Amino acid sequence: MSYAIDELPWTEIGRILESDPRLIFPVGALEQHGPHLPVGTNVTIAARVSRAVSERLGILRAPTFSYGVAVGGGPFPGAAGLRRKTFHRAVNELLARWDDDGVQHFVVITAHRFEPHLEALLMTPSVPADKSVYDLYQIDVSDILESDPEVEHAGELETSLMLHLVPEAVRWSEARDFLPQGQALRKYTRRRVPTPPTESGGVLGSPTLASAEKGARIFDRWVDMISRAIQAEEATSRAHGEPAPCLLYTSPSP
Repeated sequence: MSYAIDELPWTEIGRILESDPRLIFPVGALEQHGPHLPVGTNVTIAARVSRAVSERLGILRAPTFSYGVAVGGGPFPGAAGLRRKTFHRAVNELLARWDDDGVQHFVVITAHRFEPHLEALLMTPSVPADKSVYDLYQIDVSDILESDPEVEHAGELETSLMLHLVPEAVRWSEARDFLPQGQALRKYTRRRVPTPPTESGGVLGSPTLASAEKGARIFDRWVDMISRAIQAEEATSRAHGEPAPCLLYTSPSP
């Protein structure tokens, strides 16, 4: 059974919402991921994790919102994003429309860890429904990787996921490691700048350490952790008689 609202008639969507008024909203970003990964890497990851969680828990899911808060242009053609205020407004307008349809809780799953992007998602929505925000990159997978997942953009983590999810989209012969030092590294790992240094080619980390087996383990953990967190949140809401916003796996405060 499909739980994707763009694949269902409105009558079926209404019937499902009557029994479970939740909606998963995947959010990605269109940005450079080196010469070996597509610019839609974050979109693919958010979409595939959300689909797996949706099907496991039987929760409706919206089409993936592909444009996050990111900076395009420069040396990386094809990358494109929205300003923080524009992004926040666009997301809120969509949530408001689905709120009118009877959605009472939005489950936002994002695969883009740029700090302004996360802050925009965490801002209080202008709708009565509750909202939970799940930042996939805050789930610890350091035991699976050989490199530091905090020093990562199109590196071992994301390349492994793409080798698992869409191996035909990975240009393995183009993968190159890049590990900057000093100020450039500190700025990026603290989420203060949206792109790796120009000389990196759009890579930060060690994609040559990636494997499909690592990607499968990361993907399974992410789906399991998000699913369990959603179930725990639902159980808590029922126990207290009313739902409450819950922000999990989010970026730490500056």
